[in-house]
Amino acid sequence: MDDDRSGDGHVRRADGGHEHEGHEHDEEGHGDHHDHGHHHGEAGTHDHHHHDVEQLSVAVVTVSSTREASEDVAGDAIEEELRAAGNDVASRVVVPDDAAAVREAVQEAVGDDAVDAVVTTGGTGVTPDDVTVEAVEELFAKHLPGFGELFRDFSREEVGTRVVGTRATAGIVTREDGGVPVFSLPGSENAARLGTRDVIVPEAPHLAGLARR
Repeated sequence: MDDDRSGDGHVRRADGGHEHEGHEHDEEGHGDHHDHGHHHGEAGTHDHHHHDVEQLSVAVVTVSSTREASEDVAGDAIEEELRAAGNDVASRVVVPDDAAAVREAVQEAVGDDAVDAVVTTGGTGVTPDDVTVEAVEELFAKHLPGFGELFRDFSREEVGTRVVGTRATAGIVTREDGGVPVFSLPGSENAARLGTRDVIVPEAPHLAGLARR
């Protein structure tokens, strides 16, 4: 199984185990893009964005025990939205629903000096094997509660009250040159696309720049 996709955006299989059928346990999918009417970034006449990273290099970690790398539609959606905005995807990896495996994958990505941000998808729901939030939040030096709040606000337009079932989260993980923002999204394709396009793409360059100051 150990398929490898290198830093040009290809996927490697990281669990080393067999694939098995299982339920999809992330939140309901989202519909087409809506104009949410929000302005991203800080308000004011001053240039608050001179520290922004102009072209992000992002590591994508898909958390799923039931998907082959070739079936990683959520990871594909994240990569598509990042590249459409002019960013690079440094690496993609699929790991099982295991907290230690998730932490290891995120720490490995953060340890790459070329990586400006990390996006995980999957494992943010409420079933017993949804462990991504617990895994990544152990690594956070600073939490970014506004990310989950904004994502749920946008998602409510698509899925209504079912939004209470998502625990999307984000925070800063430290390394020698400062820190790296890590964003954790649900595992559905539409949720991954919405969160990347409408929240991560606008705000990650600013957060990545600030984390290194």
